[in-house]
Amino acid sequence: ALTVLMKNVPKQMGQYLGDVLGPVWQTLTTSADTYVNTTVNAREDADDPVDSDGEVLGFENLVFSIFEFVHALVETTKHKQLIIQGIADLTYYILLYMQITEDQIENWSNNPDAFVEDEDEDSFAYSVRISAQDLLLALCQELAEECGQGLIVAVGRHLERAASQRTAGDPAWWKTHEAVMLAMGSVRDLILDQVTKGQLQFDLTNFIQSIVLADLDPNFSPFLAGRALWCGSRFGQAVTPEMLDRFLQATVSALNHSPNPIIKVSGVRSVWGFCEYLKGSGTPGALQPYLPSILDGLVTLATQASSEVLSLILETCCIVVSVDSNFTAANVGRISTLCLAVFIKANNDPVLVALVQDVVRELCQNPGCTTTLQTKFIPTLASILNASTDKVPPGMQAVALDMLEVMVRSSTPPLEEPLINVAFPAVVQRTLNTDDNSTLQNGGECLRAYVSVAPDQVIGYHDAEGRLGLQYVVQVATQLLSPATSEHTATFVGRLITVLIRRAGDHLGDNLDLLLRAVLSKLQGAETLTVVQNLVLVYAQLVHSQLEGVLTFLAGVPGPSGQSALHFVLTQWCSKQHLFFGAYEGKVSAVALAKLLEHGVTSNDSRLQDIIVQGDQVFSPECRVRTRSQRASRPEQWTQVPVLVKIFKLLINELANAIDSNMTKDDDEQESEDECWEDDEEEGQTNGDTTLASMFAPSSSYPGYDADTVDEEDDPDAVSDPLYSLDLQQYLTTFISTFAQHPAFPVFVPHLNPHEQEVLQGIGVQC
Repeated sequence: ALTVLMKNVPKQMGQYLGDVLGPVWQTLTTSADTYVNTTVNAREDADDPVDSDGEVLGFENLVFSIFEFVHALVETTKHKQLIIQGIADLTYYILLYMQITEDQIENWSNNPDAFVEDEDEDSFAYSVRISAQDLLLALCQELAEECGQGLIVAVGRHLERAASQRTAGDPAWWKTHEAVMLAMGSVRDLILDQVTKGQLQFDLTNFIQSIVLADLDPNFSPFLAGRALWCGSRFGQAVTPEMLDRFLQATVSALNHSPNPIIKVSGVRSVWGFCEYLKGSGTPGALQPYLPSILDGLVTLATQASSEVLSLILETCCIVVSVDSNFTAANVGRISTLCLAVFIKANNDPVLVALVQDVVRELCQNPGCTTTLQTKFIPTLASILNASTDKVPPGMQAVALDMLEVMVRSSTPPLEEPLINVAFPAVVQRTLNTDDNSTLQNGGECLRAYVSVAPDQVIGYHDAEGRLGLQYVVQVATQLLSPATSEHTATFVGRLITVLIRRAGDHLGDNLDLLLRAVLSKLQGAETLTVVQNLVLVYAQLVHSQLEGVLTFLAGVPGPSGQSALHFVLTQWCSKQHLFFGAYEGKVSAVALAKLLEHGVTSNDSRLQDIIVQGDQVFSPECRVRTRSQRASRPEQWTQVPVLVKIFKLLINELANAIDSNMTKDDDEQESEDECWEDDEEEGQTNGDTTLASMFAPSSSYPGYDADTVDEEDDPDAVSDPLYSLDLQQYLTTFISTFAQHPAFPVFVPHLNPHEQEVLQGIGVQC
C-alpha cells in the first residue's frame, strides 16, 4: 500500500514519510539477521505466518515489499535526499540480502541449468537475491555518486565482518565475499568511472589482489571461486599483466580440469568477460596463448551440456571466434562441427538456433573460414531441404532456410560455389513444393538474401534444363502471391519483389508485369494490415524509381470493382496509410505519396485528377456511442475528396506524427536533464548519467536498459536504402512549405480540417 501511494501521490506522501520510514527501516534491518539465519544459512527454522486462506506468507514477500517501496522512493525526485542520508547503511543491508541461500546452493549444485538461468542478468526468475540486485542497480542509476561512495563503505564493513566470521570458524564467511564481488561486478562501470575520475577513493587493484584472486581457491566453495573468476573478468581494466595471467590460467583450469559444474560454468562466463575486455581494449594478444585451451574446454563442455549451459557456451564461442581471425580459421572445422551438431539436435529450440546463427555469422565474415564452414553445412542443409517433408522433423526445413539466409547475408560476394550450385536450387525447390507457411516465408526471405547479396550470380545461374535463376525467383514470388495460398505467406513477399526490382529490374522483362499483376491480385483479397502494407509498399517503391511506368501499368489494368487498378490501389493506400507501422516503411510510403502529389499537381495528370476517395469521417451532432443495430442501419459517413487532396491531408498527418515523435524524444531528454538539475539544486549531487549510459549499454551486461536500440531497423536492405536515414519531419516541412507556394494550393485549403490547418500554421504556412 505504501508503495502504491508513493508511486501515485508522492507529493501528498511527503508529509507522512517521517512517520513511515522509521518502521520500514527497522523492519528491514531487524529482519536481516532473521533472513540470514533462517534462509541464507538455514540455521533456524522459519516461523512463517499463514493467511486466512491457508497460504504461507514467506519471509521473502516482506523483503520484496520493502525493496519495492525503497525503489519507488528512489525514483521520486523530491524524496531522494532521504535515501542519500543513509545510503551506506542501506547498501550494507542490500548486500546482506544478496547472499546465496542454502536452498540455492542445493538447487544449483544439482541443476547447472538453473544456476545459469537464475544468475543471468536477463533472468525471469525472482528471488530476494535478484530483488536486492535490482535495488542496487536502481540506486546506482538514480544516485550515482552517492551510491558509489556508499557501496565502498558497505563493502569495507562486509569484508571486516567476513574476516571476523572466518576467524571465529564460521563456515558461511565465503557467502559475504561472494555477495561483495557480485555487487561490485554488477556496477563495474560506475566503480571504474568514479575511480578513474578521482571521485571515489578505492584501491581497486588491491581489492582484486587481496580478495578476488585469493578467493579463486575452489576448496572454500565452488560458488565463491566461480564468482571470483567472473568478478576478475569484469575488472580487466584494473588488473596488472601478472594478475591477468593468473586469472586466465584459473579460467582455463576451470574449463578443462575442474570436476565441478558450477566452476566450469563460471569459467565460461569468465572467458566471455575477458574476451570482451581484451578485444575492446585493443589487446586481444594477451588471450592468444590461452585460446587453444579455451576452445578445448568450450567444445568438450558443449558435448555434455544441457540447454541453458549450452546457450552460455555458444554465446561465449561467438565472442571467442571474433578475437583472433587466424586462430579461428585454423580451428573452424571443430567450431563448425559443434555448431552443426547443435543445429541438428536442437533445431526446434529458437534460442539455441539463434546462437548457432550468431557463431555462423562470425565465421562467414572470416575469409579463412568460409570454405570449411560451407563444406560442413551446405550438404547437410541441402539434404534437409531436398528430403521429403515426412522424413524430417516438423519445422526443420523452415529453420534450415533461415540458416541459409544467415550464411548468404553474412558472406562477402561473390558467393562460393556450394551456396550457388547446391544450396540455391535446394531453396527454390523446397519453397516451390511446400504448403507450410513458415517454409514458404523463410524460403522467400532466403531468396531475397540471394538477390540482394549476389544478383549477378542469381541472374547467371541456370540448371541442367536451362532454367535461369531469376526465373525461379519470380516463380517463387508468384507462388507466394497466389490467391490459393494463405494470406500470411505474402507477409514478406513485398520485400522480395522490391529487392528483385531494385537489384535485377533490368533483367525482369515481362516478368515485372507478371509480378505486379500478382501483387494486385493478392492485394484484392488481403485483410491483414501487415500484408496490405507489404503489398502497397511494392507500388510505393516503384513510385520512387519508375513513377510513370507504375502509373501507366495500374491505369491500364482493371480493378476489382470495374474501375482502374490505380483507383483500387490508391483507395487502399489512402485508407490504410495512417495505420502503417515501421519507421522505414513510413518514410517509403510518405515520400512516395509526396511524389504522387507533386506529379499530379505539376502535370495535371487526369489519371490522378479523376479519382475520388474518402476524406474525413462525418460525425453526427449527438456524438454518442451507437449500438450494433444503429451502426448497421446508419453506417459511417465520409466526405468525398479528390485523391490528391486526400494525399495532402495524409502528408500533413505524417508531418504531425513526425513532430510529435521528435517532441516526445526531446521531452524525454529534457525531463531527464531537468531531474538532474533539480537534484543538483535540492541535494547538491552530480548526475552520473554518462557512467550509467555505459553501464546499461548493449555491449555491457545490462542490455535491457538501452532505450536507443529498441526501434533499430535490422533489415540490411532497408539500411542500405538512402531513405533509411531521411529526416522525415524536415523533408515534409520543406515539401509542404514549397507546395504552399504553388498556384494550386488554394484549391486544397477548403478541404483541410482545423487540426490540419493548425499543423500547417505550426510550420509557417498560412491557410
